[in-house]
Amino acid sequence: MHIAEGFLPPAHAVAWGAASAPFVVHGVRSLTREVREHPESTLLLGASGAFTFVLSALKLPSVTGSCSHPTGTGLGAILFRPPVMAVLGTITLLFQALLLAHGGLTTLGANVFSMAIVGPWAGYAVYKLLRRYDVPLMVAVFFGAFVADLSTYCVTSVQLALAFPDPSSGFAGALGKFGSIFAVTQVPLAVSEGLLTVLVMRLLVRSSKGELTRLGVLLTRPKKKSEQADQEAVAQ
Repeated sequence: MHIAEGFLPPAHAVAWGAASAPFVVHGVRSLTREVREHPESTLLLGASGAFTFVLSALKLPSVTGSCSHPTGTGLGAILFRPPVMAVLGTITLLFQALLLAHGGLTTLGANVFSMAIVGPWAGYAVYKLLRRYDVPLMVAVFFGAFVADLSTYCVTSVQLALAFPDPSSGFAGALGKFGSIFAVTQVPLAVSEGLLTVLVMRLLVRSSKGELTRLGVLLTRPKKKSEQADQEAVAQ
């Protein structure tokens, strides 16, 4: 997913950076407010950032020389909402570009937009929609993480297709080619990330019940089946 240093045309790199900047600025304000009002959440914030860093640093071979990897952004988006994840994801991508040569500085804006902005928002929207319709917590967490991962690669495919349209079929043809390349490895990776995120959430339910209740992940008064399932998960 990480677009390599210098791979995008300069105009595209600048445009994606400009598109990402407002989300990151808003995220900094949200993160600052969260830490100021709830300093006890610092440990969970750090764990969310570490989860994203570790998963997104795993490079797995795809086809035609490409690489795929999990993103790890669904967990932080569910816990702290997408604006905070925009900051954590940006920090992750910046460190990976500087320390691991994974991605790049000129393509940071594009990578942030796909992994730290669109992915968290898409995953969080699916999670909230499922919870609204009485879907159990762990099922909603799975699909939230799954969509956060897969939507990141959909956006990356769009970014690459815009930068490198097919000579004969244009943007649509390039989008089909890039999308099919990523889909070979990304769909099973998204499933794996969804399952791993569920495991982590189950651990958090057992160890951080109070914090998850404050964040709205766990509900205090079970009225629906999904809420009752949350309470049963805590009791296990």
